[in-house]
Amino acid sequence: MFRGKQFREQKKTRRANVVSLGKYMPPDILTNFDLEQMVDTSNEWIVERTGIRERHVVKNGMRQSDLALNASREALARVGWAPTDLDAIIVGTVTPDHIFPSSANALAGKLGAIGVPSWDVLAACSGFMYSLYQGVVTVESGRADRVLVVGAEIMTSIVDWDDRSTCVLFGDGAGVLLLEATEEPCGVIDLEIGSDGRYPKLLHMPGGGSAHPATHETVDNKLHTLHMEGQETFKVAVKTMLNVTQTLLNRNNVKSEEIGVYIGHQANLRIIDAVTKRLRLRPDQVYNNIEKYGNTTSATIPSCLYEAEMKGMIKKGDWVVLVSFGAGLTWGGALIKWGIDPLPVLGDELEAGDSVSENYSDQLKPGRDWQRS
Repeated sequence: MFRGKQFREQKKTRRANVVSLGKYMPPDILTNFDLEQMVDTSNEWIVERTGIRERHVVKNGMRQSDLALNASREALARVGWAPTDLDAIIVGTVTPDHIFPSSANALAGKLGAIGVPSWDVLAACSGFMYSLYQGVVTVESGRADRVLVVGAEIMTSIVDWDDRSTCVLFGDGAGVLLLEATEEPCGVIDLEIGSDGRYPKLLHMPGGGSAHPATHETVDNKLHTLHMEGQETFKVAVKTMLNVTQTLLNRNNVKSEEIGVYIGHQANLRIIDAVTKRLRLRPDQVYNNIEKYGNTTSATIPSCLYEAEMKGMIKKGDWVVLVSFGAGLTWGGALIKWGIDPLPVLGDELEAGDSVSENYSDQLKPGRDWQRS
């Protein structure tokens, strides 16, 4: 396990290779036409300004750790790993089941990964990239060989359903990847993360922490929902994603035309289009899924990566670029040399998690992967 391993003498460069992917979106869908019945908006207005047509939403008491569980089980099954084969579990999220214990800890218990170190990372929409960074450096250090990295959110739990400028943007879902140590010239080649704490009010949730604990007043004033300054966030996002991408490419002598697949954080299609246009990327180099899922925060990048691989867009030897930005501000990027053949597509054996009762989480027995009581 991560906590007890000794550093190894390294004769070759030790890297973290992406060896499997998983995704889970809750089955219920909220369309733009549904939102027309809830707030003063229209399908045309939402599509024109965001590129979003629908989003998936949780029901019946499904929890964030349940979304992560479904996606994690798929990723593990695709490479034949048991949960106890993992050396660490890292979950990026802003919507954990509870403030503590961590959702990563809940996920580890539901998987049956007893004894495996697990922790959450809170970096808003950069949460997955920050989690990936931690997973990669943990593998590179020799402290771990196999790491599960998760991005999972229930963003519909923190949006203001009376605010048409924000409630139309977000959805729920989870995406994961598995890292494994390798000495081959592939995997995560470079990473770039950073932050600038001067802009907290561009995108934030004021209540819920120690600064504004829950009271009647904070609830009445909707301090426990998401607040955003959209126009300024747009400008900063384009500049940040562009800078991160150019830094990674320049540092590794990779040209934009050599990128196999580019995946940017799915916050707004106009942001992604502005960035990829400046990078002079072709449409076939870019993968988006915001039209179907909206902004799932830390789950956007791993879910896109899953779908791009599933559709055959990523081939062994391709350069893959992942870039995000988030509240804070935070940002992150990764340059990956894809090092695996196409992953197997699983059948119906994982469909048991699609129907979820409100007691689902409590019925899962620790140490018995997905066995219902």
